[in-house]
Amino acid sequence: MSSMDVFSNISTLFNSFTKSEKRVAEYILQNRSQIMYMSITELSEKSSVGESSIFRFCKGLGYTGYQEFKIAVAQSLSGENSDATYTIGTEILLNDSLEEMASKVKMTNISALDETENLLDYGVLREAVEKMVEADKIRFFGIGSSLITAMEGHNKFLRITNKAELTVDSHLQAMSAALMTDKEVAIVISYSGQTKDSIEVAKMAKASGAYVIAITRFHKSPMTAFADATLLCGANEGPLQGGSLSAKIAQLYLLDVLYFEYFKKTYEVSKVNKERTAKAVADKLL
Repeated sequence: MSSMDVFSNISTLFNSFTKSEKRVAEYILQNRSQIMYMSITELSEKSSVGESSIFRFCKGLGYTGYQEFKIAVAQSLSGENSDATYTIGTEILLNDSLEEMASKVKMTNISALDETENLLDYGVLREAVEKMVEADKIRFFGIGSSLITAMEGHNKFLRITNKAELTVDSHLQAMSAALMTDKEVAIVISYSGQTKDSIEVAKMAKASGAYVIAITRFHKSPMTAFADATLLCGANEGPLQGGSLSAKIAQLYLLDVLYFEYFKKTYEVSKVNKERTAKAVADKLL
């Protein structure tokens, strides 16, 4: 099946769909540009159809699952544009001048930060930081581009506390999560909340008694089912835009908020630790 005709295929097959599949199809056809930014959980809520029915709907169209279907949607939307207006980013068009593109990149990132701030739940944030202050260990987890964000968080906290830990390999992350205790905090980062390794890490950390903080785009996802605190990043990322800077900036903003509040709560110790770690690497600079 051509990935460029997903909407035509839905329309053509509409009469053969079940009642539930027709509800999904109608919602998709009426909200084409929003679909590629939705998790399967969000689409399930919006269309009032179960996730399993949506998965079967995608399979019925010839796709291996929802993610491949979203990629086809993104490609179909791109195919509706002429070469001059082909979308190569969330707002970037192929015929944009350098000046227009630079301005759009800036505005996209500012918009992501503004939306993330608006999504902040300060009660959840305060509780999360209190748990981090009380914890013996703060472990950071992420896969793929989210691992890079997790490494940034680990690097930041390591400057002020020896509690911060991170393991790069996904198998070692799983083992680390399995051995956590109720005196530890797991910070699991996943934009979609649907990455298998991240879901398993959150599940194992939760089962071990750890306090789980999820940094993600969607409030309801397989990963957030195991989270004690969910911090939402306000950046849309299509299936063809994995690892977008705006999503990463939004995640880093949330880590910064956690960091500075933690620093405030542990000021005397963190101030000394920051001075010590700064001196530790000072001689490595020319």
